[in-house]
Amino acid sequence: MQQAKISLDENHIDFLNMYRELGFKDKSSLVRSAIEKFIRSVEKQELIKSAKLYAEIYEEDSELRDLTNSAIEDWPK
Repeated sequence: MQQAKISLDENHIDFLNMYRELGFKDKSSLVRSAIEKFIRSVEKQELIKSAKLYAEIYEEDSELRDLTNSAIEDWPK
């Protein structure tokens, strides 16, 4: 595993020092877990942003709505 040198505020250091109480085996596993959660959060935000953009495009494009409606006409209800 690669290492990285980073600078943290005192409150971040205090939090890292609680790694055992938080259920982590070491400070590195706590940081890796936090980064993974942040990555998932960013990915979710991007997905929401994309969905809103598609909804906006759909709302503004009557031809696309007509095409969608014609495609679902014969689907069972």
